[in-house]
Amino acid sequence: MPATIEVKYFNSFLLRKAVPASVNNPIWNGSTGIPTAIGGFQRVAGTGPNSWVIEEARIRGGYNNTNVDYGVKAYLVEDEPNAVVRGNSLIYSGIFNSRTGVNDTNVFPVGADITKSADPANGTIQKLYAEDTNLIIFQESKVSRALIDKDAIYSAEGGGSITNVNTTIGTIQPYGGNFGISRDPGSFATYGYRKYFSDKDRNAILRLSMDGLTEISTYGMYDYFRDEFARIDTLSTEGNIVGGWDIYNKQYVLSTQPASGNTSNGYKTLTFDEGVKGWTSFFSYKPDQVLSLRSDFYSLNSGKLWKHYSEDVNRGNFYNVNNSTSIQFVFNPKVSMSKVFKTVNYEGSNGWQVTSFSSDETGPDLLDSNWSNNFDTANRFELVNDAPVYKPTVYSYDEGVYTENGVKYRVGFNRKENKYHANLVNNTSARQEEVLFGNSMTGIKGYFTTVTVSTDATTNPGGLKELFAVSSDYSESSY
Repeated sequence: MPATIEVKYFNSFLLRKAVPASVNNPIWNGSTGIPTAIGGFQRVAGTGPNSWVIEEARIRGGYNNTNVDYGVKAYLVEDEPNAVVRGNSLIYSGIFNSRTGVNDTNVFPVGADITKSADPANGTIQKLYAEDTNLIIFQESKVSRALIDKDAIYSAEGGGSITNVNTTIGTIQPYGGNFGISRDPGSFATYGYRKYFSDKDRNAILRLSMDGLTEISTYGMYDYFRDEFARIDTLSTEGNIVGGWDIYNKQYVLSTQPASGNTSNGYKTLTFDEGVKGWTSFFSYKPDQVLSLRSDFYSLNSGKLWKHYSEDVNRGNFYNVNNSTSIQFVFNPKVSMSKVFKTVNYEGSNGWQVTSFSSDETGPDLLDSNWSNNFDTANRFELVNDAPVYKPTVYSYDEGVYTENGVKYRVGFNRKENKYHANLVNNTSARQEEVLFGNSMTGIKGYFTTVTVSTDATTNPGGLKELFAVSSDYSESSY
C-alpha cells in the first residue's frame, strides 16, 4: 500500500513487506515508518493483514546501518526569512523571450537592483498600466508615471534629459494633482490616449489624458458623486465601483454598487460622453464587468456574457428584463416670476407618458402640523394593499383612450398636427390660507417644475421611440 511522507532532503528509502512474528517486530531504527491507519505494521501480533514498513536511510538511522548520503536540498534557509509586505513597491523578474527560448520570469536575483518604490505616503499601488515607453502607476492618493528602459538624468541646475540606461523601471514622476484611484482599480477604463477612473476618497471621477488629470465629475455632477460615494462604505469589501469603455457609443460607463446591506437606494449605472463633455444617461443594468471588443460592447452579470445594442432583443431589455426609458428635466422660464403651468406638450413618437410633474418646494410651513415641504403636483396614486402605487400623471396617446356612448375620448395626450398635448390637473392636497387650492383649479403653481417623461408598457413594446422637444404653456400667477 503506497504512503506519502514529507522530508527535507531527497533520500533513498526501502518499502518492505512484513509478516508479524511478535509484538515488537519488525521495527527498523525505532519506528515502523508507516502509520497503522494507512496500512502500517500492527503493534499487536496476529492482528490485521500482512502489513508494510519503511526502512529509513538517514533520518533515524542506527549505528553501522546501511544508508545513502544526503541528496539535493529542497530549499534554502535565509538569514532573515520574515515576510515583508511593501504595498508601494514594484519588483520585476528576469526577461522572457519566446524567440530565443529565454524564460527568466521566475528568477528574482537578490543581488540585483530589481525593486522600485513609490512614495508610501500616497498609499498602496492599486493598478499598473503600460503605455508606449511609460508605466503608469495608480496609488490610492497619487498617479505617477515611470520610464521603461530609460531614466531621467538631472544636471546640477535642475535640468533633465532622458537617456537609455541598464534599468527596467526608471524615475517615477508624479502627475499634477492630489488624486488617486482609492481602492477601486475596477473603475479603470481606457480608450486611445484617455484613461478614466474614480477616486472615491475625494468624491471625484478623473480623466488622465495628454493634458494631465481632469476632474470630469465637476461637469454638472459634483454634488451627485459626493452623495453617491458617501453611500459606499470605503472599508467594505462588498461595495464596488465598475468602469469600462463603451466602444459602440464611445462613452465611459460607470456603475456604483453599494454593499448589499446598504439601506439607501441601490446601484447606479451612468455614462460620460466626451462629445458633449457631460454625463448623458442612466441605465437599468448592474454589470459585474464591462468591456469592448472590436465594435461591440459587452457586460458580465452572474457569470454570463451579454451583448448590448443587439437588434435581436427589445430596446431597454437588460439581462432578459424589460425596462422603461425615462427623461427628467426642468421647466424654468422667467425664473423670477411665479407661474401656473397649464399644459404639457411634446414632439416625437407615440408611446410617451408623463409620470411626474411637480413644482418647486416652498419649505417647511409653521402652519403645517407635519412640518413638511409644500409644493404643487399633478402626480396621482392609488392605494393597493395599503401601499401607494403611482399612476401616470398624463397617459400616453394609446393608453389614455376610452369610449363612452360610442364616442372615443382621451384622458391623456391628444394629437393635433402631429404634436401631442394634454391639460394638467392639480392633485395637490388642500393647504391652509389658499383661496383656490388642490384640484379646484387647473395647472401647477410654482417658479419651476420638475418633469419626468417615460415610455409606456403597451405602445410598440421594445420598439424605437423618439422624443425631440417637450414644452408647457404657462401664465403669470395672480398675487
